[in-house]
Amino acid sequence: MDSKKIRKGISGLLSWAGLNICSLIIKFSPRAWIYVFARSIAILAYVLVPKKRKIALESLTIAFGREKTHDQIKEISKECFICMAKGGVEVIYLTDKPRFLEERVQIIGKENLDAALAKGKGIVLVSAHFGNFPIMLARLGQKGYKVSAIMRPMRDQRVERLFVDKRSNFNIKTIYSQPRKACIEATIRTLRNNELIFILLDQNFGTGGVFVDFFGKKAATAIGPLVLARRTDAAIVPCFIIRQKDNTHKIIIEPEFRLEEKADYQETLVFNIQRLTSIIEEYIRRYPEQWGWIHRRWKSKPSEKGGV
Repeated sequence: MDSKKIRKGISGLLSWAGLNICSLIIKFSPRAWIYVFARSIAILAYVLVPKKRKIALESLTIAFGREKTHDQIKEISKECFICMAKGGVEVIYLTDKPRFLEERVQIIGKENLDAALAKGKGIVLVSAHFGNFPIMLARLGQKGYKVSAIMRPMRDQRVERLFVDKRSNFNIKTIYSQPRKACIEATIRTLRNNELIFILLDQNFGTGGVFVDFFGKKAATAIGPLVLARRTDAAIVPCFIIRQKDNTHKIIIEPEFRLEEKADYQETLVFNIQRLTSIIEEYIRRYPEQWGWIHRRWKSKPSEKGGV
């Protein structure tokens, strides 16, 4: 076995041990203390993981470089790490405390979800790596909605099993994005059962999607929600969860997104994906610290796809 594999194995074991230790601390801590713990973890991560810090600062500069000072961008990057850490400890904490969701997660716009479901064609829930979206799914599952989430499997299978179990506790099914055929079949079956499919539309999609404007720069974006909606007549409903200053949460369920038809299929796809991306950007602009800036959203370039 080469040294690289050995280092990865040791790193994986240490990460797994650290996750279990943190889980034990969080489970047996008072609720107010878990946020102090989360802030401490975030500060350590910001200092000790320079690669992720660099990506966050670069991404924020692309988005806000002309609007905000360097100090403001740096502050948002720190708050981003804190929000992610808070989200992580909340997911662990609520496993054995379902009342956490009832007491601290409010749903606004539930009537929009119910109206779309009443059509009987299923719903494609479109969101982003924004706020504590796993908590949003858990709350919807707790309210009795049948939700399936399309997810990329994690590299560490032990961590993957842990989070699949947590989702299952709240009646959230996991549909893996690969293999693609199985993903599509499971997704269409779910929509035809008049259930909810949750899709995150804010990550770099390589050359498989379309390029649309995101903070003034072209970003490769998946077209899945539109393709599914056209194929099954499912409704598209944008939804987001916003962390409040007191660490409660508000889920905002937008009215059904109506597709606008253009001259041809490709133009229709690009136009409507742009509209959905603009909705996501609007929420990020309002609450920039609550988005995952540690992802290289603009990694792929339009030239790689023939300038689309």
